[in-house]
Amino acid sequence: MSALETDSEQPIYIDSNKAYYDEKQQTSTYTGNVFATQGSIRIDAEKLVVYMKDGNITKLVATGTPSKFKQLPAVGKEEIYGEGLINEFYPDKNLLIFMQNASVWQGDAKQSSEYIEYDTKNSLLKAGETASDSKRVHSVIKPKQQSRKAE
Repeated sequence: MSALETDSEQPIYIDSNKAYYDEKQQTSTYTGNVFATQGSIRIDAEKLVVYMKDGNITKLVATGTPSKFKQLPAVGKEEIYGEGLINEFYPDKNLLIFMQNASVWQGDAKQSSEYIEYDTKNSLLKAGETASDSKRVHSVIKPKQQSRKAE
């Protein structure tokens, strides 16, 4: 299963109530009912900070209670959803990091942790922090419903 190939090639569109650009720091800050899209990827947040270098976006940091993410990983697949109080998106690395009260789910499978990394191109998920055993990962995988024949 791989993400829609065209997502990383698409421009990022951002809508918000307010926007502020700091040319010296090469950052843009968007606040108030923010949503950003790139192909099939959508991020909803209360605040989004975009970091740029030489005209290219290097990182987006979305915050909210929580900030939310969704993506269609491939045609015919179920959408994948994620949320966390702080989410970092690195478009050039196809990497999304969910932090603090983070959860990622697709269909009946769900992972929750304080730290989750998601590779948006290859649909790979890594949850938990190796530095701490106290921050556990909680996973729920529900079996598919079997259709029962009437007797």
